[in-house]
Amino acid sequence: MRVGYIRVSTVDQNTVRQLDGIDIERSFVDKASGKDTARPKLDELIAFVRDGDTVIVHSMDRLARNLDDLRHLVRLLTGKGVRVEFVKEDLTFTGEDSPMATLLLSVMGAFAEFERALILERQREGIAAAKARGAYTGRKPALSPAEADQLRARAAAGERKSLLAIEFGISRETVYSYLRAEPVEVVTG
Repeated sequence: MRVGYIRVSTVDQNTVRQLDGIDIERSFVDKASGKDTARPKLDELIAFVRDGDTVIVHSMDRLARNLDDLRHLVRLLTGKGVRVEFVKEDLTFTGEDSPMATLLLSVMGAFAEFERALILERQREGIAAAKARGAYTGRKPALSPAEADQLRARAAAGERKSLLAIEFGISRETVYSYLRAEPVEVVTG
């Protein structure tokens, strides 16, 4: 069976382009950051595939968080008799790989990890420069000041935080962030 694995970092990202035009019989799609260790669909894929199957992934960075993770996942899958194909890198691993294939996995994986580190560094530099210019204000608050006050009051009255999170359309962690933050006084003049 030809099985596709697709990972996008956010819910908004499009999954279509990763394995577009490639013949697969079943796909597993994770919508999670690559740095996350909890990727439920990857776990499902690993449990699903069996000897003789082929796992097809757009690129190495879509499968793994870093070089160690990449090596581990490829060994895990090939140890089950599963072929692993990376479309972008045009590499296939079977478990009976030559020393050259193992070297290519390590080198290409290291390049992918290095490229990701460079992207994050440039992103941090860009944000710092924008902050220095006053052009970066960060993410828009999830709640208006009035909503935040209402949330705090209702939480103080004993309402369950999980229900408040659902009602306000925010995560429980965001609820706790608002509860930890000092209320903002609005000055009118």
